Amino acid sequence: MKGNIVVGQSGGPTAVINSSLAGVFSAAKALGVKKIYGMHHGIQGFLNEDLIDISEYVKDDKDVELLKRTPSAFLGSCRYKLPKIEGNEEVYDKIFEILEKYDIECLFYIGGNDSMDTIKMLSDYAAMKGKSQRFMGVPKTIDNDLPITDHCPGYGSAAKYIATSMKEIIRDNESFGVEKPTVTIVEIMGRHAGWLTAAAALSRGEDCDGPDMIYLPEVTFDVDDFVERVKKLAAEKSSVVIAVSEGLKLADGRFACELGNASDFVDAFGHKQLSGCAAALANIVAGATGLKTRAVEFSTLQRAATHIASLQDINEAFSVGYLAGQAAEEGKTGMMITIDVKERNPYQVGYSIYDIHAIANVERPVPAEWIINDGTDVSEEYVNYARPLILGELTPMMVNGTPRHLVLKK
Repeated sequence: MKGNIVVGQSGGPTAVINSSLAGVFSAAKALGVKKIYGMHHGIQGFLNEDLIDISEYVKDDKDVELLKRTPSAFLGSCRYKLPKIEGNEEVYDKIFEILEKYDIECLFYIGGNDSMDTIKMLSDYAAMKGKSQRFMGVPKTIDNDLPITDHCPGYGSAAKYIATSMKEIIRDNESFGVEKPTVTIVEIMGRHAGWLTAAAALSRGEDCDGPDMIYLPEVTFDVDDFVERVKKLAAEKSSVVIAVSEGLKLADGRFACELGNASDFVDAFGHKQLSGCAAALANIVAGATGLKTRAVEFSTLQRAATHIASLQDINEAFSVGYLAGQAAEEGKTGMMITIDVKERNPYQVGYSIYDIHAIANVERPVPAEWIINDGTDVSEEYVNYARPLILGELTPMMVNGTPRHLVLKK
């Protein structure tokens, strides 16, 4: 590439989003790109010309390795929705003015569904106006709900954290229950797709039976049936642990978290903040049974745990970033790198490139046939799908007993 590039990160951070940034950066270096700019807080920062020179922070291979071990979005993220092109051309004109001012030949955006929509609209506007700049999407989302790609970078590490933490919670919960069982309800992220909550099943093995029930948002949630099932489990077991998605919905359309003290906050994309599902259900169970209950909410922990990130996930996240850089060099635009799994046992992975129009704003749910036991568990097919994604570890660089991170100081 003769010009410069710019890369941004958007949406919810992950444990490996910076591995994708490292991949884009490494590809650009190998291709001899002059300047590698980073958007400070995504496209929102870009509109304010808030750019950094990534080379000032990532100076050598050691920094690249440190970046791969750093959680969250090194460049800063945002949840900024570009308006529709029609009637808002001044916004797009401004973006292209900035691209031309900084001699930027290609823009890379690392993110999920909404971020891919940004790439779609920018590439569409470029085509409409005959602009030469190119736009490439780099997949990222712990929700694992992008279509076409087999899975999304970030999911494997979040799934590994969830499976590990579920085992530890189950161990803890089993310590009690001499007279009556303790019911622990674990809330896991997932607004419409239950991929993350399904990962609780990965805690099962020779040393752990895993959660007693797993509830995904793909199935309408029945509170009365839930309570009856808990009562039955409590009569048979000394410990009850249940995994629930934050996005569980009732038949009347309400989120289950609204049975408690849910937040009214709504983001730029119209997404209601979801939290408190486990707490609401724990209170309902306690009132209906008199049992001791606990609510555990993983919240942002599940997307920030680089200390237990999946090495497979880290490597794939780096690869999609690197390959996006190569694709841009080949003249591709308005596309996203996808992960293609050729075999799951032994695991063999490859990569392709796909038109962003088939990906943006499309959510992929957990297949209905993988949700079993009247919507209270997931099948072995899911386990076979997800198990390879959580394998391997990358040792953190420890300093004074805690992991060292690469930090943007601006």
